[in-house]
Amino acid sequence: MDNLKDVSDEDIVRKILQGEEELFAEIVRRFQKRIVNIGMMFFRNRDDALDFAQEVFVRAYEGLASYGGKAKFRFWITKVAYHHGINTAKSGTRPESLTEHAWEGDAPNDGFEKDEIRKALKKAVEALPEHYRVCVDLYFFYELSYGEISKITGFPVNTIKSNVFRAKQMLRDSLKGTIAEEYHEM
Repeated sequence: MDNLKDVSDEDIVRKILQGEEELFAEIVRRFQKRIVNIGMMFFRNRDDALDFAQEVFVRAYEGLASYGGKAKFRFWITKVAYHHGINTAKSGTRPESLTEHAWEGDAPNDGFEKDEIRKALKKAVEALPEHYRVCVDLYFFYELSYGEISKITGFPVNTIKSNVFRAKQMLRDSLKGTIAEEYHEM
């Protein structure tokens, strides 16, 4: 499998489980940014997030046989990372919002104005209660469905819908009068 660009994550996982362990490097390449960003939810610096990502990839590799293929692999590895982060956070580290990191390289290119919008949104999202922030981060920035978020967090789907709805209201209120007031996602 020389050209892996068009090969699905699930097919790569099947090949790894069939003995082509070297293909796990492709899984790391594809998901490193996502896992580091999740690490940034739980740590305040990039070095710790990188260490966290390494731990998650080791856990994912060791538990790869438990991936049943019923859901997309991206969902499975996100769940592994989230639960490892929650378990790590029990030691006292408070999660940090994903917004700064999830938007790296995705900011609109209008310069100063778009940078100010991103800063205002980041500040508003960070001010949300944690249970709202987690749902907003996973829904908007990782584009996970309510069902996927429920499986990751253990929150009921209706609670997640309610949290996202309330968070959007809180964000609209906190962004009134700022440059980000008219941001289309809210």
